[in-house]
Amino acid sequence: MFGAVVNGESNVVNTATRIGCMALGLALTLPAWAQQDADARFKQIYQQEWAWRNGQSGISTSGESQPNNGRLDQVDAKSQQERLDEWRKVMSQLDAIDVKQLSAAEQVNYAVYREQIRNFIADQQFQQWQMPFNSDSAFWSELNDDLGSDELRTESDYRRYVDRLGQVPAYFDQQIANMRAGLKRGFSVPRAVLAGRDVSIAAVADVKDPTQTSFYAPLQHMPADIPAATAAAIQADARAKISGGVIPAYTKLLAFFRGEYVPQARTTLAAESLPDGKDYYRQQIREYTTLDLDPDAIHTIGLQQVAKIHAQMLQVMQETAFKGSFDDFLHFLRTDPQFYAKTPQELLDRTAWVAKEVDGQVGKFFGHLPRKRFTIVPVPADIAPYYTSGRGGPDVYLVNTYDLPSRPLYNMPALTLHESYPGHALQLELAEEEHDQPAFRRNGYISAYGEGWGLYSEFLGNEMGIYKTPYQRFGYLTYQMWRACRLVVDTGIHHLGWTRQQAIDYMTQNTALSDREIANEVDRYISWPGQALSYELGYLKILELRAKAEKALGSKFDIRAFHDTILATGSVPLPVLEQRIERFIAEGGPEPYFGNAASSGNSMQR
Repeated sequence: MFGAVVNGESNVVNTATRIGCMALGLALTLPAWAQQDADARFKQIYQQEWAWRNGQSGISTSGESQPNNGRLDQVDAKSQQERLDEWRKVMSQLDAIDVKQLSAAEQVNYAVYREQIRNFIADQQFQQWQMPFNSDSAFWSELNDDLGSDELRTESDYRRYVDRLGQVPAYFDQQIANMRAGLKRGFSVPRAVLAGRDVSIAAVADVKDPTQTSFYAPLQHMPADIPAATAAAIQADARAKISGGVIPAYTKLLAFFRGEYVPQARTTLAAESLPDGKDYYRQQIREYTTLDLDPDAIHTIGLQQVAKIHAQMLQVMQETAFKGSFDDFLHFLRTDPQFYAKTPQELLDRTAWVAKEVDGQVGKFFGHLPRKRFTIVPVPADIAPYYTSGRGGPDVYLVNTYDLPSRPLYNMPALTLHESYPGHALQLELAEEEHDQPAFRRNGYISAYGEGWGLYSEFLGNEMGIYKTPYQRFGYLTYQMWRACRLVVDTGIHHLGWTRQQAIDYMTQNTALSDREIANEVDRYISWPGQALSYELGYLKILELRAKAEKALGSKFDIRAFHDTILATGSVPLPVLEQRIERFIAEGGPEPYFGNAASSGNSMQR
């Protein structure tokens, strides 16, 4: 079913994406001067827009933050309208370009960039900025990243950081005004998922000593080359801004959240119940999957995948010699102490061991590995109760050590493969090294590509020999089932009118995830429509493309070259990725790339 739907995608994706996808196989028959002229016009458009974009805050693609200059005070309604006007102007400039006159490389860039701008315009038109948080992430809990607290090196860096601390009160005031406007028109996070989301606000609002906040932590140990008197003055300024501005801003936000937002938040769950809800949900699907599939088609794909994976789970259950029903087996997995770490450190240690096992295999599957490394740290305590089990980036793989009885060890191999190597960490590190790609591609994140790759990385664990016991293989399958269930649950909630409990029951019956994980995940799907669809649809597309390449190339197929090509293409819409692999096949499956980074034997998302 999925292959039939997606293989026909060229008939339903937008015209600009189709044009860009065709570019990957386009012969360069135009005069060189015509291509240069068109390329120059296009580059001028995206370079100017990117420079402008870096002066904005709160801009994202597929839920992922874009680089900005750290300003926090320009998210008000007037600024949002200015953004919409700017991107509409950019779109009109893009539409004036004859795509056929672009070089092959720039046609790919055009396909990616135009879709990015299209999504920006849609988000502004739906006024997404009036809902600046969900049950998974929020502007107030990610403020340290926005302030650039991990990029402080020089005296000017520290002074700029402290200056940004002074912008927090105005920034929060604008966010509160935006949320009030959302409440007024019924555009809010559902009340059903708001319980406990104020904990991370209170974690700052209730602090009395500014030096005990995370905002002061970067100033505790300043570089020795900054004179002591200068450092002391910067620290004093920071303490004054935190105690006089930052903490009161959180206090004000906490009062608003508890006194206004929660009581007035909508009591419905479905995205389709929002203003212009049906169009809004279709846009969310388009943005996160890069496909123009309708919710009913996605729901059907999900049901088919759930049935397929359930049969595989039954087979693995038989390997364990467990006596009892499938439900009995799930209860056994959720409750038997042998499957759970006794301390947070044990969970971290077991996670690190899986990562090192992957290091021993990764050279067999990739020719090009990045120079960068990642570390493993626990999820911060203030967000851990409702945070996902793990999240990986180019620098850090966050592992949730909160409530250990909800973090089964049999899931850790699949989780680690997804979040670190060969998943998000590897993919994002390589993206940062693609200096021949424009910044809007290096720093952009398309969920269908990135999360599809993460889920595919879990699949690679089978070929790498990472799943060594039937329980670990069942953990892998329960993670596969988890993502298949997302297709059913997301469309069930936002299109078919499912209740929260209905979604929880479906996940409980089909996966071995813990009760806490399931509740947190369902709340995430409720408050983040469409994002959960990207994983399975992206994964199935990559599997489909690999099977196609293996069949076409036969003995010439090299898994390292295939993976290198997927990753070197970067974060692109799925139709663009498909065209790239078709070119890979037409070229006979080029040799894998062995760069300097490959010699280290080590490689390193979000």
